Amino acid sequence: MLLELKSVQKRFGGVTALRDGNLSVNAGEVHLLMGENGAGKSTLMKIVAGMQGLDGGEMLFQGKPVNFANPKEAAAVGIAMVHQESLLAPHLTVGENIFLGREDIGSFGIVNRAAMMDRAAKLIEAHGFPLKADWRVSRLSPAGRQLVEICRAIANGSSLLIFDEPTSSLSESETKEVFTIVRRLKEKGAGVIYITHRLEELRTVGDRVTVLRDGATVHTGELKDLSRAQLIQHMVGRDLGALYSRTALPPGHTLLSVKNLNRGKVLQNISLSVHAGEIVGLAGLMGAGRTELCRAIFGIDAVDSGEISVSGKPLKFASPRDAVIAGIALIPEDRQKTGLATQLPVGWNLTLASIGAHSRFGILQAAKLSDTEKKYIDRLRIKTTGPAQKSVRLSGGNQQKIVIAKWVAQGARIFLFDEPTRGIDVGAKTEVFEVMDDLARQGAAILMVSSELTELIQVADRILVMRLGKISGELPGKTTQEEIMALAAFEEEEEAKQ
Repeated sequence: MLLELKSVQKRFGGVTALRDGNLSVNAGEVHLLMGENGAGKSTLMKIVAGMQGLDGGEMLFQGKPVNFANPKEAAAVGIAMVHQESLLAPHLTVGENIFLGREDIGSFGIVNRAAMMDRAAKLIEAHGFPLKADWRVSRLSPAGRQLVEICRAIANGSSLLIFDEPTSSLSESETKEVFTIVRRLKEKGAGVIYITHRLEELRTVGDRVTVLRDGATVHTGELKDLSRAQLIQHMVGRDLGALYSRTALPPGHTLLSVKNLNRGKVLQNISLSVHAGEIVGLAGLMGAGRTELCRAIFGIDAVDSGEISVSGKPLKFASPRDAVIAGIALIPEDRQKTGLATQLPVGWNLTLASIGAHSRFGILQAAKLSDTEKKYIDRLRIKTTGPAQKSVRLSGGNQQKIVIAKWVAQGARIFLFDEPTRGIDVGAKTEVFEVMDDLARQGAAILMVSSELTELIQVADRILVMRLGKISGELPGKTTQEEIMALAAFEEEEEAKQ
């Protein structure tokens, strides 16, 4: 037995994050850790990685009781963690981040940078990652930063590695490389704890699974003995059939219209419309131009030509401010980086987009703010201790609700959802879908980007498919993944030209 956790408890003030955490991991095993956001998974793993201390229970590593004071102590015995959200130093290079805190020290205590960068380059090459040791981390995409996190963990030769949602921002080819790394670690006798919300990944990497719910372990067993429906039932505490289903509405008038939109090779002759009460899905492979289209509609990126109309009126957006005034909202893919001020309270985030409506002569009206905060916490069922709680303390699903709520409070009528369920669990996904459905029933128009084809089929009234910066086709909501992929994948002759 490599790691054993017995009745682990953790409290933050008056909030109990873990009340009965139990987990065991063997050498040469990939152990899946699952549960809804807020179930206690990350807290349990931060205890194992030395980022937090336990308040009760017992942790054994290689048969010996441990309670690490910091990550350095955990790393010293062979425990490393690959975090979902990047903890890298953006001003440093890839190589410097990989060996940050364990640099090659030469004569007179000077860092041997050349040797360190050479080691980093060889590590990157060995795994075929699309990285260079001398690249600045600040210029990397979320996927690139995640790959650097993985390199940091495997560079130390750890005997237990924790992967926290490692593929949430990776392409299909990068995801396959992560799976290869996990298998290699297993073959070498390392233990791996793998946290994921992507149910399709389970059979690819996992041996056993432990499920947490409400801060306690509710199931541990062999993955092969569990069906997908049984696993979801353990996670959310209800049957799969009780999860999300949506009834489409008759579409109203056209709220958003895009005609012949062009931006270099990224967007080519894009035309679409979204009606009041309608959810239109936007599918496509990574790099197809889906996020770029949302950014263009929201006024972040200037376009070369084309027309954007709201309720039939052509408008030109010089900035996102113009789009917001027109009633357009963007729920971005990276909510923590571009959707939230994570260190500010929940209440402040809820009212950031509508601050003008809560002030008079430049002075904030506390009573108005309080009423709005309470209204949208209740309306979107945001699980928080109150408006004063820092947003960073909330689960991914509740953070996403805050991002949506701030635009609802501002009075938006057109919503651009870019990967709205990235990094949130199946139960929280259902709640986000319910919020989207509620908005549609109140007359909003929704354009939803998602890489999860089953979600698009489940939620969207129509699905537009993008390929190489163009709309390659339109499908009804009740279509198949095969039909979507037929329009999304490169044609052989097109691929040959790239």
